[in-house]
Amino acid sequence: MKNLVYLQAIIKETFRLYPAAPLSIPHESMEECTVGGYHIPAGARLFTNLSKIHRDPQHFEFIPFGSGRRMCPGVSFAIQILNLVLSTLLHGFEIETLNDAPIDMTETGGMTNIKATPLKALLTPRLSPSFYDL
Repeated sequence: MKNLVYLQAIIKETFRLYPAAPLSIPHESMEECTVGGYHIPAGARLFTNLSKIHRDPQHFEFIPFGSGRRMCPGVSFAIQILNLVLSTLLHGFEIETLNDAPIDMTETGGMTNIKATPLKALLTPRLSPSFYDL
């Protein structure tokens, strides 16, 4: 897996452009502070707009699983499994869209990012059927 740098880049770019949820879980400020010119009182509930941070050309950050002390403990396992599943899928199948149409990546608004139009794809095994017999 360590030699599949393009696959890893695709996964990171997908996490950056399409986080599972556009907003992070709520956090509470422990003390009064000023962030970006905005006064934040102690005890205020804060929601981070991950979609906006991931698309900021000045300060690129990659935080689909959160960051710091409160980040998801399963991040390394999730990325390893995703690498394995995606590489197996791409190696085992030819993937095409119906009528070679471009994929519509428009998202719907809400608590999670969902595609506005479902993906319709045709998967064809790369190997002959005799290799799949048990």
